[in-house]
Amino acid sequence: MTEAAEPAVPATDNDVADDAVAATKSPGLVYLVGRGLIGVVAKTIFRPTITGRENVPKTGPVILASNHLSFIDSIVIPISAPRRVQFLAKSHYFTGTGFKGWVSRTFFTSIGAVSVERGVGQAAQAALDQGKKILEGGNAFALYPEGTRSIDGRLYRGRTGIAWLALTTGATVVPVGLIGTEEILPIGAKLPRVRKVTVKFGEPLDLAHYGAASSGKARRQATDEIMAAIHALTGQELAGQYNEAPPSGTLHKIADKVFPKERL
Repeated sequence: MTEAAEPAVPATDNDVADDAVAATKSPGLVYLVGRGLIGVVAKTIFRPTITGRENVPKTGPVILASNHLSFIDSIVIPISAPRRVQFLAKSHYFTGTGFKGWVSRTFFTSIGAVSVERGVGQAAQAALDQGKKILEGGNAFALYPEGTRSIDGRLYRGRTGIAWLALTTGATVVPVGLIGTEEILPIGAKLPRVRKVTVKFGEPLDLAHYGAASSGKARRQATDEIMAAIHALTGQELAGQYNEAPPSGTLHKIADKVFPKERL
């Protein structure tokens, strides 16, 4: 979701604002009711094919690492998973005023979203820290290693923030393959269409053998294994690059090569 300078030493718990910490609490009543209602409606209309739910551990910290094709993905995963799931969403979904703002906050809370500022530097590190706290609470956390939606259907290179989280917290990583969600709600569409969707939960990955989270090599190798597992589930064409605009200007290009980036 966000991009940050690769941290040599992860921020401590005290570096995270109190409101960010509070946001990582386990989903409550709104989530349970909302997930139930949305799930019934969605499964009745779209009748998704869901496989591998048994691969998701029933307890303990787990990262659901998924490809990303549509906004609807953040609804499909929570209603398909066998346990409560949280994920990060742009903060403006939670800050609106009036009736429209209330509807937005209620909806995103009901599907397990946690508010996060998008951006680089401190904002991106805060996103990593929020994910860390969700996992340290023994919860399930869903994220998209590609960082943002694929606009051409290809599978892009994974950002290493996911490996930092897995290696730091010891969380199990379960790859998730989404197929067909871009047909339900293509980028730019205002209303969903009834299309066939498949959700595949792959076998859990143990990444501890790659080494410590402080190792850039370990993070890169662990991330590549996660992306390979997602690819095995979806069969998407591999893009071989990050899903982002290339740096513009000579200085930006030099900085991009000299200073590696931690991406979530």
